[in-house]
Amino acid sequence: MALNNTYGARLPQQETMVGAGVQLLLLALLGTAIGLGPAGWLTGLAFGIATWAVLTRALRRTQPSSFGPANRVTLGRAILVGGVTALVADSFQSSPPVSLLVGLTAVALILDGVDGKVARRTGTSSALGARFDMEVDAFLILVLSVYVGMSLGPWVLLIGTMRYAFVAAARVMPWLNAALPPSMARKTVAAMQGVILLVAGAGVLPYAVTLGAVLLALGLLVWSFGRDIGWLWRQSRRGPVEPVRKDGAGDERPRELVGAAAARSER
Repeated sequence: MALNNTYGARLPQQETMVGAGVQLLLLALLGTAIGLGPAGWLTGLAFGIATWAVLTRALRRTQPSSFGPANRVTLGRAILVGGVTALVADSFQSSPPVSLLVGLTAVALILDGVDGKVARRTGTSSALGARFDMEVDAFLILVLSVYVGMSLGPWVLLIGTMRYAFVAAARVMPWLNAALPPSMARKTVAAMQGVILLVAGAGVLPYAVTLGAVLLALGLLVWSFGRDIGWLWRQSRRGPVEPVRKDGAGDERPRELVGAAAARSER
């Protein structure tokens, strides 16, 4: 029985190794197609190694019986985000095809609405899956902010770093970890971030329109953060509050506070 448990625990970790291999294959394809430079290769490899290491550590700690279909979808999204990251890093030294970057990003955003549904339909929702999903979303928004910021200015990074600033603040102000009530406005604002950054990065709109759209996205995100932080502060003054749910099955966690790139149901 102990041997079976050990073997079962190793299976999910083996899937992360497969994911790392697919990440390397994607980078090789990008290198063959566009001549990915050193910056792109190094950044893409760093992303792949970091993803494999963090995910493997989490699997060893939680020891799930299987990796799960929803996590496979999220891992696929992470691989695409690794490709986007490599292309953005390479864009500092060369000009990779915008269509390729937009295509990878678009698929990653579309799949963001798939993994949650798969988790619910298969009954495989988990805290690990929810966290994995959130971190992939957050990093994609950060990378897109870097890319768009090269043309609009460094202020665009506020969109990508806001979630990380919130997490850092929550470490010293625990009341920020409390659960929030569901909000359609919050979901809508979160959904806009990835879509607007994708359109802005595609360069299909006039500069003035693109600038206005990104400013609007940032303004709405600041408003949404401010509203939720204000609500959490008022609740904290009234007494102990319920912590954020960790099972990923509810809808209490604010999507933009965890960097979600598109509207979807929580896992």
